[in-house]
Amino acid sequence: MADISDVEQAITESVTASLYPEGSAQSSVVGVLCRVYRGWPNAATLNADLSAGIVNVTIAPENEPGRTTTRYLPEWQYTPVKPGTTATATGATVTIGGSPVVGDVVGALIDGAAYVYRIQSGDAVELIAANLAAVIQTDRIVSLQGATITLPGAGSITARAVCDCSSSVESRRQEKDVRVACWCPSPSVRDAVAAAIDAALNQMAFLALADSTSARVTYKNTAIFDQAQNALLYRRDLVYVTEYPTVTTREQPSMIFGAASINGNIKYG
Repeated sequence: MADISDVEQAITESVTASLYPEGSAQSSVVGVLCRVYRGWPNAATLNADLSAGIVNVTIAPENEPGRTTTRYLPEWQYTPVKPGTTATATGATVTIGGSPVVGDVVGALIDGAAYVYRIQSGDAVELIAANLAAVIQTDRIVSLQGATITLPGAGSITARAVCDCSSSVESRRQEKDVRVACWCPSPSVRDAVAAAIDAALNQMAFLALADSTSARVTYKNTAIFDQAQNALLYRRDLVYVTEYPTVTTREQPSMIFGAASINGNIKYG
């Protein structure tokens, strides 16, 4: 679930890339060392950096509370996945195969009665077959050989394997202003740094966030601060409006047989 810290981090990474497109091991596009970080600078450290000709670029949210911009109805989104385990019915047999993954569920629907087993850590196909056979034999005769279960007298057999799938829903959307402040030792460096950052962010309508969602970024305003009390400080701030979602993610079980009696006593609709 993304929050403002993820947005700040994404902007920090984008600003760093705009100043060091070839990587931090190479020179910056403005020819001077640039420090890019979240938060506000320490006064003593900033003064030392400015005296050494080093630029500081800080990224921090504005003090205003922002606003909620939710405008979409909640709708769960699902990511289809395939289980690593396979279950195949042939005649009167069920064979377990594949590459088992913890959380996979294998089952057999035999003459209208369903039997299932959820795979645990360390389960091999032979052990999965044995555990499924143990569930089935509470109701009927079962023969087990390796990963194959034989069901004498069974009239109808369906075998399946499913797994849990990830689902997510956007529970809200919010807007927050973020300030990118350029603290520079000269007017020319200030102009070059701010121009490089603004040009890069202006081309990014959306920023990828750590939770795989995106934040929309739009330019809001800029301000210049040439403070007389510190002859080495030339500052320009760029303010961007960021809009990003809050997403809730859950693991949801998959249906295996629809409406059936599972393991003798549980109904799944």
